[in-house]
Amino acid sequence: MLQRVRENIRVGVIHGPGARVNPVWFDWRRQKHTIREVTYHWRNMLGNALLLHYTVTDGTALYELIYDASRQIWTLESVDAE
Repeated sequence: MLQRVRENIRVGVIHGPGARVNPVWFDWRRQKHTIREVTYHWRNMLGNALLLHYTVTDGTALYELIYDASRQIWTLESVDAE
């Protein structure tokens, strides 16, 4: 069941090669989630802001993370619990 969250979160990433950003973990509600797999990623523009979207799993649920490159803020957009 898809649940909208829209909360700012802290994300650990690996940069590179080039401009690539790969999230490896995130904190949500005082719990650290280790990302096992990035299942899909895409980018879009909202006005002048570049948004990087990542669908990731920690092995128990599917999460959509969004990185706003202009404001340098990560948001947990939604959770789909299996």
